[in-house]
Amino acid sequence: MLDLDFIRKNPDAVRKAITDKSDKVDLDKVLELDKERRQVITNIDNLRSQRKKASEEIAKLKKEKKDAEALVQQMKAVGDEISALEAKSQAIEKSFTELISFIPNIPAADVPVGKGEADNIEVRHWGERRKFDFTPAAHWDIGQKLGIIQSERASKISGSGFILLSGQGARLERALINFMLDMHIKQHGFTEIMPPFLVNRQTMYATGQLPKLEADMYKTAEEDMFLIPTAEVPVTNLWRDEVIPEEKLPLYYVAATACFRREAGSYGKDTRGIIRVHQFNKVEMVKFVHPDTSFDELEKLVQCAEAVLQALELEYRVVKLCTTEMSFSSATTYDLEAYAPGVGRYLEVSSCGNFTDFQARRGNIRFRGKDNKSRLVHTLNGSGLALPRTLITLLETHQQKDGSIVIPKALRPYMDGVERIG
Repeated sequence: MLDLDFIRKNPDAVRKAITDKSDKVDLDKVLELDKERRQVITNIDNLRSQRKKASEEIAKLKKEKKDAEALVQQMKAVGDEISALEAKSQAIEKSFTELISFIPNIPAADVPVGKGEADNIEVRHWGERRKFDFTPAAHWDIGQKLGIIQSERASKISGSGFILLSGQGARLERALINFMLDMHIKQHGFTEIMPPFLVNRQTMYATGQLPKLEADMYKTAEEDMFLIPTAEVPVTNLWRDEVIPEEKLPLYYVAATACFRREAGSYGKDTRGIIRVHQFNKVEMVKFVHPDTSFDELEKLVQCAEAVLQALELEYRVVKLCTTEMSFSSATTYDLEAYAPGVGRYLEVSSCGNFTDFQARRGNIRFRGKDNKSRLVHTLNGSGLALPRTLITLLETHQQKDGSIVIPKALRPYMDGVERIG
């Protein structure tokens, strides 16, 4: 959420952010409601002050045995007016809070303004495109031939858009998760978290999934709980409504969780294979940092994700997202896209973003400096990495002519020394 004072003083900048991110928010209505709510609050305060003075006058008249009935009746009318204004204030506040919750974060100054994927900017590229002496197979054919991806059984159990990995496929995904966790913990200094997979509405609101993205979320009707779309949600809420001592910053956390997404707006996309699914595993990195260092910390976060791809010997590129491709809450986002030779395109395996104080304001996450004043922290998060697209690019990149898969050297200790799946 943006600072309300900032919105009041910089309506043109906020309006531009709304346009650049292709969001639809009536900022004029927001400002109108803000003005109205402040006027109503002022009126209530004035009437309360009037009633307080009258109460003192009534007490004085009664003490002096004088008639105070006219003033008493007058204050009853004032009390009724205050009650009516309080009801009006609550209604305005509800509308105002809902509208302001749809205002996106302001893109950083160096974020390219764009209308779609074509306007993203490639920042760097790593690795050489593998040259095959055979036509590389797509992961769905590899998985079927090796018996490690069983899409038909997944559909039988849950419906379309779900994954079932079997045998060495399940083992490979588990190895990838453990490898990534160990790298981020031992080499990059992250603390592992195992959070709940079900969270409440306030938790979803703090990270910006609600109210805008509710249609994409799986929820339980009776308890009003949500299955997490990413570990970013519970982990960022670790410090909600708390104050972090400045000397503790930066705080780094990593979590491996299942993620659940309805993908309501992507009907018909990537229906073959396991590129786009409703449930998947992901290793997520989350940072709480000092505002002065957040953009440097973002670059370090991207490097942590890149280290995984390099260790897995996968060709990839780092892309800076344009305004319309970024998330609602992000100020700057880099996507890491690994090349999948079987499907012949890059697949997003990580998204690393700096949310500045946007999430911290919604979640009231602060730090206390040496001057004993509290300020909002900056939050960052990034996939390190997401499955199953990492699995896809590994299978398609390291496939052999005989249909087997060579396991990257860095991953073999997590596969009990297995060098090849075949």
